[in-house]
Amino acid sequence: MVDRVVELFDAITVSELLDVCAMNREMWDNIHATPTAIETHHVEQGETMTIVGTGEFRYEVVPDWPKMPEAWEFGMASDVAVDSRDNVWVYSRGEFPVTWWTPEGDLAGSWGWGMSDAFFKEPHGIYIDGDDYVWFTEKQRHTVTKHDRSGKLLLELGTRDWAAVTVTHDGVHGEPFNSPTGVAVAADGRVFVSDGYGNRRVHRFNAEGELELSWGLPGKGPGQFALPHNIGIDDRGRVFVCDRENNRIQIFDADGGFITEWTDVTGPGDVHFRGDGFAYVIEQGGGRAVSIWSLDGELMTRWKGDNAAEVLGAVHGIWTDSQKSIYVAEIGTPESGQRVRKYQRI
Repeated sequence: MVDRVVELFDAITVSELLDVCAMNREMWDNIHATPTAIETHHVEQGETMTIVGTGEFRYEVVPDWPKMPEAWEFGMASDVAVDSRDNVWVYSRGEFPVTWWTPEGDLAGSWGWGMSDAFFKEPHGIYIDGDDYVWFTEKQRHTVTKHDRSGKLLLELGTRDWAAVTVTHDGVHGEPFNSPTGVAVAADGRVFVSDGYGNRRVHRFNAEGELELSWGLPGKGPGQFALPHNIGIDDRGRVFVCDRENNRIQIFDADGGFITEWTDVTGPGDVHFRGDGFAYVIEQGGGRAVSIWSLDGELMTRWKGDNAAEVLGAVHGIWTDSQKSIYVAEIGTPESGQRVRKYQRI
């Protein structure tokens, strides 16, 4: 056991190890009453089709997606996003940190190879805005960046390789950034960042990248965070913050005013909105889960990880496409993670 711990510390950072540990809690830690929604159907002799979800929200698990080229691997697949053409972008911690794939799973493009020392040190969050610009949060570089499809850098927030002091001598809390985790862009172009592992803050920037306001302190009360792990903006313009270690999603207005919280989630790691009236959530605790909610907080369906990680493993990021398929990025180990899964809407 000690040897295994040493191997893990050699292979990943402490924060990554905490991620993996959180996502591999024992199944008995699951506090939800909703049963695991997984079905297996025989299609032909020797073939099966696995269905997850319930009611109107049922999905087929697409096997062997994507079609990985020979000798190609993601490493830890930290996050996923889909552009207006339904290309699936994967932000990962391997040799090829930025890749995009067709809905059928064919490799369509890649950039970032060889840039780990200069730029991609620990990829964490990806977001694609309404104009198909690609945004990244780089956890160890302490930056948020905006790119065009070809990778050209258009905007950089934060000071690269400089972690802002969490609390200064004069009581100022958490200037941008200290290990940021997620980014989301509102319809009016304002940029919201969850910040993150070092800070316990949310920052809002205007479209030109100027800081407008920040909110949040360490704690468990409204507007306080244990670890703001990712962020999203719903159809109504509300800001959803995955307060992972507090086992809740906090909901704010665009000025940081607390509205409400959802507490029937375990270790929420990411939240995604497509504009279809639902929230798509990754739950990293309690055996791992994908859950879908109405914007008023009603649970539509939830399916959970299995011990063999055949249906769901070390979940970390989520997005949907125009056909209502769901894509989930997984970190974890090569044996039980480090992949992207596709769940095709039935």
